[in-house]
Parts: sequence; C-alpha cells; structure tokens
Amino acid sequence: MRTDSSPGTLPAREHLPAGDAGTPVLDVVIPVYNEEKDLQRCVLRLHEHLSRTFPYAFRITIADNASTDTTPYLSRQLEQWLPEVRAVRLEQKGRGRALRTVWSASNAPVLAYMDVDLSTDLNALLPLVAPLISGHSDLAIGSRLARSSRVVRGPKREFISRTYNLILRGSLQARFSDAQCGFKAIRRDVAQVLLPLVEDSGWFFDTEMLVLAERAGLRIHEVPVDWVDDPDSTVHIVRTATEDLKGVWRVGRALATGSLPLDRLARPFGDDPRDRGIKDVPKGLARQLLGFCAVGALSTLFYLLLYTAFRQFTGSQAANALALLVSAVANTAANRRLTFGVRGGAGAVRHQAQGLVVFAIGLALTSGSLAALNVASAEPAHSTELAVLIAANLAATVLRFLLFRVWVFPDRREDPAVTATASTASTASTATTATTATTTAPLPTHTDLLPTYTDLGDHR
Repeated sequence: MRTDSSPGTLPAREHLPAGDAGTPVLDVVIPVYNEEKDLQRCVLRLHEHLSRTFPYAFRITIADNASTDTTPYLSRQLEQWLPEVRAVRLEQKGRGRALRTVWSASNAPVLAYMDVDLSTDLNALLPLVAPLISGHSDLAIGSRLARSSRVVRGPKREFISRTYNLILRGSLQARFSDAQCGFKAIRRDVAQVLLPLVEDSGWFFDTEMLVLAERAGLRIHEVPVDWVDDPDSTVHIVRTATEDLKGVWRVGRALATGSLPLDRLARPFGDDPRDRGIKDVPKGLARQLLGFCAVGALSTLFYLLLYTAFRQFTGSQAANALALLVSAVANTAANRRLTFGVRGGAGAVRHQAQGLVVFAIGLALTSGSLAALNVASAEPAHSTELAVLIAANLAATVLRFLLFRVWVFPDRREDPAVTATASTASTASTATTATTATTTAPLPTHTDLLPTYTDLGDHR
C-alpha cells in the first residue's frame, strides 16, 4: 500500500460554469480489451445519446488495454469519424491502469467510465454526473443493489455481487451499496489528490478508490440504475474474486495500521457543519467519552479475567499488579487508536510510557483498596475482592480519561499557544512560499479547469 503524501488539500466544491462551445466538461472513458465485436456499436450509441441529451460538451475516450484483435484499428477509425472521440493505447492490461492513465492526463473537470457492453441504461448518465457538475458531490456510482434499481442477471452473479458487498461492509465498514458496477464518475480535482493513494491496477481499483474516498470523508453519490447482464462477458469470475479478496486484505491492513495519509483529505472543503464547535464545549469530547467508555468496559472485563487467572497461582497483590499491567498496555493502545484517533507509529513508545504512569496511579488506587480490605477482613471472599476492585477501577477510570485527554493525547489544534506559533510561522514564511510558488502551486480552481481542445490535435 502506498504511503506517500497526497499532493495537497482539495479546493472548495463549486458549480462548474458552462464552458465555451467545444470545451469538454465530461470525459467518458471506455476501457476495452479485445472488444472488436461491441466497440463500434457501443461508441456510436453513447455518442448519439450524449449529443442528444447532455447539455455540456463532452469527450469519449477509448482506452485500449493491449488488445490483440482489431480493437486498436476500430478505435482509430472512430477517432477519425467523430470529433468527440479520442483513442488511447496502453501496452499493459488492467482496467484500473487504464482509468488511472486516462483520468490523470484528462483535462475535463468531470471524469467518468462505463463498460463497453453498455449493460447500464444510459439514461442514468446525466443523474450520475449532475451532482459532480453542481459541486454537491465528489464521486458518483451507479448501484444495481439500490431498492429502486431494475436488474436482470443470473442468480450466480447476483449471489457473488451481494456477497462481495457484504464482505466490504463487514471488513472495511463500507457504506456504499455497489462497488463493482461499471458506471462511475469523479471530479478531476478530487481524482488528482485521491488516485495517487490507489494502488490496484485491475478490477479492485474501483473498490479501493471508493473505500479510501469514504474514509477520507468525501461525498459519494449513488444512482439507482437499470442494468441487464451481458451473457458474453469475458470477466473471469474466480480470478477476479480472488484478486478482490487480496485487495480487501491489503486495504484493511493499511487502514488498521494507519499507514495511509487520509487525514490530508479529511474535511477538505472548509466550512463543514460538523466542524462548527459549540462555545465552551471541548471539541470531540462526546465522541471521546463514548470511545473511552467502550474501551474501558472491555478493558475491565479483560482485567477481571486476567486477575482471576493470575489469582490461581499467586497472591491478590501480585495478581492485581500483573493483570493491571497487561490490561493497561492494551487499554493505552486501544484508546490511542479508537478514542483519540492517533494513527501510525509516531509517538507510540512515548504514549505507552505515559500510559504506564497512568497505570501506576491506577495501581496505587486498586492496591490501596485491597490493602484496606485486608485490614478490615483477614480472609475476604473472592466476590468481595472483585467488588472492591471494580469500585477502585471506576475511580481510576475517571482519572485515567482526564490524564489521557490533557496529558497523553492532547489535541494540539486546540492549544492557543500552538495556534499562535503556527500563525506566526505562517506569516514569517510568506516570502519563502512566494519564491517557491512555481514548484508548489496549489490545485487549480474550477474556473481554471474548463479545458480547451488544443491538445486533442496531438491525438489525431
């Protein structure tokens, strides 16, 4: 999984202005491999539909994935016949590779793709890209699994599709309904930042892009589609499913370890209602409390199990110390990732060291409680020991949360001193930034994104 930083933060969403005549606002990519049978019929039908219904200028790009039949020849013919068609030849196979190559080089502000068999009803194309043109959404996908979708396909493909999406929901917590439908669109400015993080070059490309976009807080629009299965599809189901499962494992591991810089994309559009704080209420306090309570409940159960096990072969004080030490390490790691959202390995050793200090305080509280119990009763019952330990742990838990929040995992963004320092540094570096603008220029705004056709002459 790639861990390189993204090119920068995304600009604010804006409605794309209507361009001059001949300026492509939409670039529809059709990845093909040995599709001499369907290519011409597909492109002509799509071209006719867009010419008749699409209110903006458009382009159709045929992305040939190293075809060995007459597909390259037919692509060039279509390019010569129709001014809005462009042919691109790749010498390596892979749908993801084709989409990455064409989308990265395209100058259209909205990028889409569809399968060559046109299984999806083209009437869904305008609803697919309209939220991207308006600035409402960042990506859009066609969904065959929406309730209002009308789908005709065999039970085998239906089972595989629904099973795959259940796997995504269970393993990667995906909320989009259909990852595999060959009918998707993305804004170019979003693609420029998101595509460098997508590693797959095959069929899993779509899924990986959607999962990363969702985790980064981007808005995904879903369109119910009418879809008819192509019985002559050349997709190898078993091999594709195997590669998809490998991709799920790879992406899941990267997300779990925090090796992806998705924080560079989170909250990318400025005024997000969820970022509006309430006066005198610490930011994120409610979420952190819920997360801490959940981790604390599990840690307490884990601690009691450990204490019961250790108590079989040692005294109460030693059993308490060992159980508290092991559970404290697990508790710090869980709170670091789940409650306070700290990802990656940076500072992990320091956090554990500070967590052990918090552990020492908890040990003092619980050990003191046990000592007081032993003074009061020479042979206390095991249930009484557990009750005293639970009460002592509750007190230690409150103190632990406060120490975690203000000392171990403080939110530096809320520190006025840090903010002032950052502001001063930003002011001081203005001149330096100006001198390096040619190498670190920000992403263009949408008024700059409306392209011209001057570069298309190189392809003809």
